[in-house]
Amino acid sequence: MWSLVFRNILFTILQPGVVGALLPYRILNNQFSETLKHTLRSFQYVSIFIFAVGIVILFYCIGLFAVKGKGTLSPVDPTKKLVVTGLYKFSRNPMYIGGMLMLIGEAIFFSSVSLWIYTAIVFVAFYLFIVFHEEPRLKREFGAEYEKYLKEVRRWL
Repeated sequence: MWSLVFRNILFTILQPGVVGALLPYRILNNQFSETLKHTLRSFQYVSIFIFAVGIVILFYCIGLFAVKGKGTLSPVDPTKKLVVTGLYKFSRNPMYIGGMLMLIGEAIFFSSVSLWIYTAIVFVAFYLFIVFHEEPRLKREFGAEYEKYLKEVRRWL
C-alpha cells in the first residue's frame, strides 16, 4: 500500500506538478511575483475559485485511481482496474478537466496571454494523447468493459 501512495505522490509531482505549476511559473517569469504584490481584483477571486475546483477534481481523481483502480495517473504505472465511479460516471476524463481548470484559473489570475497560449497547447496535447494513446490502450486492456463505458459516458462533459 505504501508503495502505491509513494508512486501516486511522485507522479502527481512529476506530471500535474510540472504541467500545472512549474511550467506556468516559468512562463510567467517576473509577472508571478509582481502580480502577487498588488491587491487582488474581483476577477482574480473568481480565478482562484476556478483553480481550486480544478485542483479538487484532480486530487479526487488521483484518489480514485489509487483506491478503485489500484494504480496511478501515470501512463507508465496505470490503473489495474477500469475506474468508472465518481466523476468518471459523467466524464471519461475528469482528471484532464481538473488540470485544464487549474490552467484556466492561472491564465485568468495573471491575465497572461502566454498562459492562455500554453493552456491551449496543453489542451491539444491532452486531446491527442487521449485519442491516440490512452483510448486505444484502454480498449486493449479492458476490452468489452471499456467499449461499454465508451458508449455510456462522453469524453469530456
